[in-house]
Amino acid sequence: MTTDERKTIVNRIRETVIDAGSTFSADKFTCYREAGADEDMELSKWAMETIVDNAMIAQRDRSPLCDDTGIPHVIIEIGRDRSISGEFLDAVYEGIMEGLRNLPGRPMAIKGNDTERISQSGGLDERSEAVCPAPLMLEKSKEADRLKVTILMQGGGPEIRAKTYRVFHKHSMDAVIDEIVSWAEEAVGQLGCSPCTLAVGIGRSHYEASSLMLQAMQEGDYGVQSEYEKRITERVNETGVGALGLGGRHSVIATFLKVGPQRASGVRIVCMRPCCCFEPRKASAEF
Repeated sequence: MTTDERKTIVNRIRETVIDAGSTFSADKFTCYREAGADEDMELSKWAMETIVDNAMIAQRDRSPLCDDTGIPHVIIEIGRDRSISGEFLDAVYEGIMEGLRNLPGRPMAIKGNDTERISQSGGLDERSEAVCPAPLMLEKSKEADRLKVTILMQGGGPEIRAKTYRVFHKHSMDAVIDEIVSWAEEAVGQLGCSPCTLAVGIGRSHYEASSLMLQAMQEGDYGVQSEYEKRITERVNETGVGALGLGGRHSVIATFLKVGPQRASGVRIVCMRPCCCFEPRKASAEF
């Protein structure tokens, strides 16, 4: 890899981090505006309009959508005709550090050994770029020539309300959906920063379910919702939590559901994350 090639990767990843932390996708803007127009509760309507205004300003100024700028989660899609090296990954991580520095990301890294990090007794690292990305995820792309890096910025509130656990499926998709809705009803009521987007992965292990949940966020489209995604959204909206817990018709604006391979057993492992009103915060770069 030449110096110029490395610089190109670093710069593009830096901009991807900033885009992820500061930008709503076009389909998300549309979804919010439609939900706001459909809302009966004036306070909830105002909250959703304010969220849209905030997003427009953040995008214009390239500034964070939220003060909890999130932990970078990296997904790399690679086709059979492409390859990646340690040099490429090193440039990706350097680009993430530059992106956090320029966004800027909120300082959240705790210093010290294992015990000090758990207890938060090691002190706060004041550098935005000290926030380490989560372990990266590698996907095989169906497109032979694809090399795509997606970055998701994951905030703390949704992580507190997320759940990964086994569900006895009873040979019924409806039984699994019922359990997801039950989890989501409780989580959305406690989240605070609603309306949210529910991200759900169903797999064979806790690792796989969590990975599928991230893929659901990566691939999700607010304008394209399956029958089951619509059903989950509609049922959770019956709780009437509304925007910012103010009551109303829209506690959830969409659901992103991804079902992976399953094993012959009586359980399915489900990961459900109630993404806050600003999430999923995501952006991608192709190389």
